[in-house]
Amino acid sequence: MKAVVFCDITDPWSYLGATRFERAAATYTILTGEQLEITYRAAVTAQSVDDAEAVAAARISGIELNLEDRVPADTADAWRLVTWAAESGDATQRDLMHQLWRAHFLEGADIADHLVLASRAALVGLDLQTAEALLASTELGEQVQRQRETADGLGAATLPFVVIDGDRTLSGLMSQDDYVQVLGGLYRARDDQ
Repeated sequence: MKAVVFCDITDPWSYLGATRFERAAATYTILTGEQLEITYRAAVTAQSVDDAEAVAAARISGIELNLEDRVPADTADAWRLVTWAAESGDATQRDLMHQLWRAHFLEGADIADHLVLASRAALVGLDLQTAEALLASTELGEQVQRQRETADGLGAATLPFVVIDGDRTLSGLMSQDDYVQVLGGLYRARDDQ
């Protein structure tokens, strides 16, 4: 199975939901022996976030959030970098997403800053000079815009918005167990065919 997770790097619900979905995917692999390929795509949401509610939800998942120090940021350049990271594989893209979430939600770093972005790319094994050159250009900007338009076209108003095998969608923050149940149900339904 393949999953596309539409999310926003500065949205805590996207971070929590994506992390829970990744953990559910790992459980799915243990239970079925099948890998679930996960890729990330840009989306923009206007959903409001209650900080205390987000921190409480994060604690349930064993995730720390420092929402007081976060820096508001335009994520267009971060998404260009994430889109480029996908060329090195899903694992590299996922690792970069988590580096950016960590920078934004735990360290209070400005993820619109090119130095922050390039250094996070280098931390996951991407070439620093190539990352800097990409950020100095407008390369992949149109691709990021198309990702956001696709999310809008799919009705991804509540993030994260997960599309599984191109036809099943999951909208908004769910528990890890709920994600496991959905994936298990899809596996059994496919097996019955």
